[in-house]
Amino acid sequence: MDVVDAQRIFGLAEDQIDTLPFGLIGVDAAGTIEQYNAYESRLSRLAKDRVIGRNFFTEVAPCTAVKEFQGRFERFAAEPGPGAESFDFAFRFPFGLQFVSITFLRSGKPERQIKILVNRYDEQEGPRPRRSRSEDP
Repeated sequence: MDVVDAQRIFGLAEDQIDTLPFGLIGVDAAGTIEQYNAYESRLSRLAKDRVIGRNFFTEVAPCTAVKEFQGRFERFAAEPGPGAESFDFAFRFPFGLQFVSITFLRSGKPERQIKILVNRYDEQEGPRPRRSRSEDP
């Protein structure tokens, strides 16, 4: 995902975010959930009102409290300016594994909200091709 194109996500209205064909979780640098779209709610089987204001890593998705996810997030959140970073991950839900491609987006604006984009894929299909990391605006 191109960082310039991805930055458009930060300007979408809430009703537009709910129509995206992938999950979107907006968090602050500490991991507190500020946005949670309809796609992500369906994927996780968690209602938006149950997750807003809670910590993504410790209260909502504790399977992500690992170096491969939370460690990457913390390093990414500490970097300045706009940016994007993508990787593959498997969510270990009680109802089964969900294989996903994750993209972190950083706006570089003072409020420092970070978007976590979640694209589900079938394990047999494999992840969709994408750039692994981009910091170029």
